[in-house]
Parts: sequence; structure tokens; C-alpha cells
Amino acid sequence: MAAYLCPPAVIHGEHAVETSQIVAEVRDRHPHAAWAPRIDGIAASTGIETRGWMLPLETVVAPGNGSGLRTVGTGAAQDALARDGFTQQDVDRVIAALESIPGPQTVQERTAPAWEAVQSYGERAARGALQIAGLDAADIDCLITSHSTTPALPGLDIALANKLQLRNDVMLLPATQWACIAGTRSLALAADLVAADPDRVVLVVIAEALSTTYQPADHTLESLIVRLLFADTAVAAVVTGRPRRESVLRLDSAWHHTLPGTQDLHRLETRADGTHFVMDRRGPRAVQETVTAMWEWLRVRYQDDPDSWHPDVLLAHPGGTRVLEYMEQTMPDAWPSGLLDYSRDSYTSGNRGGAAVFDIMRRAHDAGQKPGSRAVLYAAAPGLTATALEGEWL
Repeated sequence: MAAYLCPPAVIHGEHAVETSQIVAEVRDRHPHAAWAPRIDGIAASTGIETRGWMLPLETVVAPGNGSGLRTVGTGAAQDALARDGFTQQDVDRVIAALESIPGPQTVQERTAPAWEAVQSYGERAARGALQIAGLDAADIDCLITSHSTTPALPGLDIALANKLQLRNDVMLLPATQWACIAGTRSLALAADLVAADPDRVVLVVIAEALSTTYQPADHTLESLIVRLLFADTAVAAVVTGRPRRESVLRLDSAWHHTLPGTQDLHRLETRADGTHFVMDRRGPRAVQETVTAMWEWLRVRYQDDPDSWHPDVLLAHPGGTRVLEYMEQTMPDAWPSGLLDYSRDSYTSGNRGGAAVFDIMRRAHDAGQKPGSRAVLYAAAPGLTATALEGEWL
């Protein structure tokens, strides 16, 4: 399967949003929520003090451009009031009062600026990855993209093909619904593509504005947690079928696993006010099942050398700290400690979704890895589905 990966480019959201800012905004908006007395403890339990967003918090929580009458319209409201016996003077006063109430942002108002940011950040990451790899846009034969939080057609693949001025014959492979698994699954696909043609050069770009799932009016506990977790990031990397001077990691094998009947545990829902990320408390346990299955895959892969083999670094995006703890608890006793240090470090500044594994990989690369060290990359996503890769640092 050998595929060669150059160091990824990582572009973090440039607007730093402090957890204390989110707590203050939510507390002010929902003072009587059942979880309000516990909000400080809930925020502290995430371990995240700040995260980067592509748009500032003020833009995300701002009211829409229309009034509270946007849905029914002024004419319909006037007619309804008149039918109920209001005088024209009273009708005018009520309409004026309602028009002074700002309405929430529409899906378009919320998504449009985020989509522009996703394209801009994606382009910056792509150009960074090309520079790191010592390549030009004309060298790219295939472009794989993912951006699940800003649906658009045409999508990020077409946008980047134009912005980067890729060749007209470049294969474009958009994967807008990979979500958290985009990092590992895009690399697995890229590895298959270069295995079929070792001279092929693949560019992977993932750009996620997860802050679009911040829904100010939603007063559920799950929505509070979503507000606190997510960060915005764009990442990109070049994958080749032959080693280059810039190559840092060789990918040797891939593994995929999907749990049937778990499609409702984590999901995106589009409602009148935009995209909501819905979580189920059973989700972490289901993700743990994929981790157990991955351990079995690695055990079988190295069954001829069970006592001496172990990964030297584990680049894992399981979606939360609970599953990271489970991964540590279920590792073989002989494995060294600290395999998840880079994963934990990345998570302290937010859950980056599909961009997370590339961010974790960049941290591991910058820290320095010995040639010949083994790496395992893992991610799980709504579905529930998981992909892992195993390879060697060069």
C-alpha cells in the first residue's frame, strides 16, 4: 500500500474565543436553564480554555438582519390584529414594536460568511501544503476535499480548483459528509490512488467551520457542550506514490470499521436557524467499540511479533477525552505511556473534527520523530464509522 505523506499545513481559526466568553454569553442568554448552576463545572471539564474560530464570537451570536416579523410578514400580522378587533392605531403600535425586535440569523446569513471563510482558509492550507512539499499546483493530479459544516454545491473541490488554477484534467473527489473521519479516510483513499499509479500526486484539503453549529437559542445541555467543544481549522497535505525528499511518513496499511444501527448517535441536523450538532450519551461507548476493533486489527497485523511491536505514537481523534482515556486503559500493558500526548495537546484548544488528525500529526512532526518509529492514525465519526492507518516515520 506504500504511500508517502509530506508534513501537513495547518491553519487555525484566527479569532481566539475564550471559554469564559462562551460561558458569559450562554449564562446571559439562558439564565434559567436547568444546567445553569453547573455551567462553570461543565466548561472546566472540557479542558479547553480557548479555541480559534474563522469568525468572531460576536458575528456568530449576532441577530439577523430581519425583525421578529420576518416569518409571517407585516401584512399578515396586520390582518390578524385587525380581525381580532384592534384599532388601526393599536395595530400600528404592535407592528412597530414587533419590527423593533431583531430576529435570529437565517441559515443563509449564518452559512454564507462561514462558507467564504472555509474557501479562504482551505486555499491558504492548500498553498501551504504545496510549498512544504516543494510542488506547484500544476503537479497535482488529484484533489480530495472535505467540509461537512458548510454545505455547498459546487463545493470546496471546485472552489480550490479555480483558486489554485489546477490543471483541467485533475481528478476532483469531494467528500462533504466524512466529518470527523475526513483526516484518516482521505489519507486511506489517497493511498489507494497512488497504489494504482505511483506517479500520481494527491492533494488533500479539509476545512471545517465547526463554529456554525453554535446555536444561541438552543437551551439544551447538548447544545451547551457543542458550544464549548468545537474549533475551526483548515489543513492540507500532499500524498505521493514514491518517496520525496520532503516525505515524513510512509503509510503501510488502512482499516475501516462501521457499527450498524448507530447512525442516530451523533448527527448534524439542519433546522430553521441553521445547523445543529446532536449528540447522544451512548456515543462514547459506541466509539469505544471501534477502538476495541482497531486493537484487534493491530494484534492480527503484528501477531508474529506480539511482544516487541508497539506504535511509538498514536495520532487519534476519537471526539473526546473519555474515549482517549478508554484507549489508554485498553492498550496492552507492555506499550509505553504517552502515546496519546499529541492527541491530548491538540484537544486542549478544541475539537477540530475532520482536521484534527492532521493537526495532531503536525504536532508530532514538529516535536521530532525518529526514523523507523511506528505511527497509528485513528478517527471515528458520526455513523458510527472509523478509519485507522498504520505506517512508519521516515
